[in-house]
Amino acid sequence: MKTGIRSEPLYRAAELRSIETLAAEQPLMQRAGLAAADLVTSLCRLQGATLLILAGPGNNGGDAFVAARHLRERRFVVKLVFAGEFSRLPKDATAACKRFLDDGGTLLESIPSGQRWALIVDGLFGIGLQRPVSGRYGELVLTANALAVRDRCPLLALDCPSGLDADTGSLCGAAIRASHTITFIAGKPGLHTGDGPDHCGHVTVAALDLDAERLARATARSIGSDLLVDHLRPRSRNSHKGSNGSAGILGGAPSMVGAVFLAGRAALRLGSGRVYLGLLDPQAPALDPLQPELMLRHPDALLTAALSALACGPGLGNSAQARDLLERCCALDRPLLLDADALNLLASEQVLQQALRARSAPTLLTPHPTEAARLLGCETATVQADRPAAALEIARRYQAATVLKGCGSIVAVPDGRWFVNTTGNPGLGTAGTGDVLSGFIVALLAQGWPALEALLAAVHLHGAAADERVTGGCGPIGLTAGELIDSARSGFNRWIAHGR
Repeated sequence: MKTGIRSEPLYRAAELRSIETLAAEQPLMQRAGLAAADLVTSLCRLQGATLLILAGPGNNGGDAFVAARHLRERRFVVKLVFAGEFSRLPKDATAACKRFLDDGGTLLESIPSGQRWALIVDGLFGIGLQRPVSGRYGELVLTANALAVRDRCPLLALDCPSGLDADTGSLCGAAIRASHTITFIAGKPGLHTGDGPDHCGHVTVAALDLDAERLARATARSIGSDLLVDHLRPRSRNSHKGSNGSAGILGGAPSMVGAVFLAGRAALRLGSGRVYLGLLDPQAPALDPLQPELMLRHPDALLTAALSALACGPGLGNSAQARDLLERCCALDRPLLLDADALNLLASEQVLQQALRARSAPTLLTPHPTEAARLLGCETATVQADRPAAALEIARRYQAATVLKGCGSIVAVPDGRWFVNTTGNPGLGTAGTGDVLSGFIVALLAQGWPALEALLAAVHLHGAAADERVTGGCGPIGLTAGELIDSARSGFNRWIAHGR
């Protein structure tokens, strides 16, 4: 598992506009076009190759004009399709277009037929898209996607794939499916969550000689192991199981005991000194035969044990007993993680919500999109349309550190900070992976990690473990939740050994 993935600032479109205003005297369009041309040159090394460039009606089109001019100077054959009106181009884009024409370039109205392409550039729309891509623009997008597949060539998006909302990662009509995206000034959250990863491909940030964080504070960051460095410390040689905390996990209603076993194994192997499982199923086994170190208890006995942290929800069910146990969990003065059925019960009862908000000890919630919708009283599609906003609202409403799981998991805290995770792959879309994540989180809480850092570390590690398994040939198809545990253990120890 790789170490040293660094956190990067992520900016919404409005924040980037303010940065551009502060840097208005600098030739940002010229730098962006040159950076794009440099990347095209590295992706397409064939001398005299034929390139298709799509230029839109705004400043994204201006970036495309600049890139096209540089690429013609480098002896590429450039076919540029301009989907706009020259008289309505912004000032800088107008100047870029004129220079392209003055240097011998030609504007085409449509994509030439019968041509094979070595590379396609999407410069139709950038981060300021306000309406769905349709009509002529939609046809260009769909044609570009089809040509890239037909010719097996790279498709490079400038700043953000056209049709993708750079703030949220949701789609706006037809959308470019890029193999590469070069994004300017700084990263954008929508490139890394929701539909973003499927449409951006490999993302490169071109800072354009600006230090974005000196010009404006970022509201979001990607998760990197550098955010965790203060807690990645080797254990003292003079330590024992009591030094490493006692984690409790409550759940396991009839037919769902496996969820608690997965969470317990994950907690044990991520370093909790003791792991206690409280099982609701009266017919549950007396031990986990694959992990006999786990200590199984009646739920009442679990809630009276000297726990350092507690997770409630894996396989909990929605019985009256489960509801009463959840209310008792909320009354405990220790870090509390709620997952799965605990979240569904929470969403359905005002009394539980009030009990949760009244807590003084740290509270953590780990909903997937449908559970998040229940917590917010809305549709799942509404959550997915703006994942950052949904995660932030859950954190605020329930006064809890929250991870909204899914592609590009969002971690949010009540004070308004939020983070996007960039590890993980489709192999995580299988039963039990959420239970494993809960085990990782409660293990870190039991070892004394603060709530936010425990969430950041567990989410990042969870995805990195899945990436390692896929790199080793074990997925993504057919990857199982239990396979993540040992990979995460190895990766976590490497993080500590490297101090990050």
